[in-house]
Amino acid sequence: MGATLDLFAAASAEGAWTVAEVTRRARVVVEAGLPPLWVRGEISGFKRWQSGHWYFALRDRAAQVRCVMFARDNRRLPAPPTEGMQVFAFARPTVWEDKGELRLTVLELLSTEGGGLWHLAFEKAKAALAKDGLLDPARKRPLPAYAERIAVITSPDAAALKDIIAVVRRRWPAELIILPTRVQGDGAEGEICAAFARAARLARLDVLIVGRGGGSKEDLWTFNSERVARAVAAAPVPVISAVGHESDVTLCDLVADYRAATPSAAAAAATPDREEVAAHLAQLGTSLARGVAARLELASQRLDRSFDRLAGAAALRLERHRHRLAALGGQLDALSPLKILERGYALARDPSGRVLKRVAQFAPGDAFRLRVSDGEVPARVADA
Repeated sequence: MGATLDLFAAASAEGAWTVAEVTRRARVVVEAGLPPLWVRGEISGFKRWQSGHWYFALRDRAAQVRCVMFARDNRRLPAPPTEGMQVFAFARPTVWEDKGELRLTVLELLSTEGGGLWHLAFEKAKAALAKDGLLDPARKRPLPAYAERIAVITSPDAAALKDIIAVVRRRWPAELIILPTRVQGDGAEGEICAAFARAARLARLDVLIVGRGGGSKEDLWTFNSERVARAVAAAPVPVISAVGHESDVTLCDLVADYRAATPSAAAAAATPDREEVAAHLAQLGTSLARGVAARLELASQRLDRSFDRLAGAAALRLERHRHRLAALGGQLDALSPLKILERGYALARDPSGRVLKRVAQFAPGDAFRLRVSDGEVPARVADA
């Protein structure tokens, strides 16, 4: 391509050019005279071949030019352009010799909309997720207060994983389960979705962290995949997304139950601080002791009052019974035979102690005893 050609030299004995020579020389002229350049136009007739190459035309109101964007270049883009899209194409002009056509070999492709194809692909996937309710804040689940098993989906070689491990070990004795995946490039999307499927089969899992460190928009694009976002939404446990820096917002961040600014912040959100928990428990213990002491004091006061009331009631009852007993004692005393004796009566008893009530019981010469108020007097029945 760098060789100098004599465009006026006849290529054959007849002095005529062959078609192949014309297209070959046209290619040399075009490639030498037109360096890679930016072209603005409208996408028309877009086709994606099985090889991964994209074929389309760029057109405006006056003309069109055919274009190709090879798979090695278009795989860096988040999505293919749509029919009628206005784009900027950075392309290398050339002539395809077999068809004698001027064509552009596109190296970069940007939408004229703000953010380019990346923004359009992001908004398209976001709209699909919103339609299914996956961006609704009401569906977000709270994080567990005291997680015991935490799964982490990230690159095993990333600094993000080291940060997560260090923070978790410092804060809380939780079990970490690492599900290693690629986080960018070919195959990363499938590996992350497969890791979510494995996490769904883990027993007693409390929370899941997915993410990576910072990077360019292209590096982070795996986490803007609609497929990955749906895997996040389908997780059976709360998911913490920690992708890139705080200024980077991905679809995974929007779908996840909690978005952390960094992987370290994700680890902190997933675990309590053991020192804070210990201090809180100590405070609760103090409050509990105070509460128990206050209750015991109140119970003691109530018991004292109850005892005072009970003692007063018992004393009153005893006094009432004392008065009644005295009254009954008076009645019994009034009925006592001794009282009768004090009024001048006497009681006769035979030697066996039997009371003699009738005259017939007194036989002449019988001895008996006569009970008077202050003692007994021996007596005997005189002859009549």
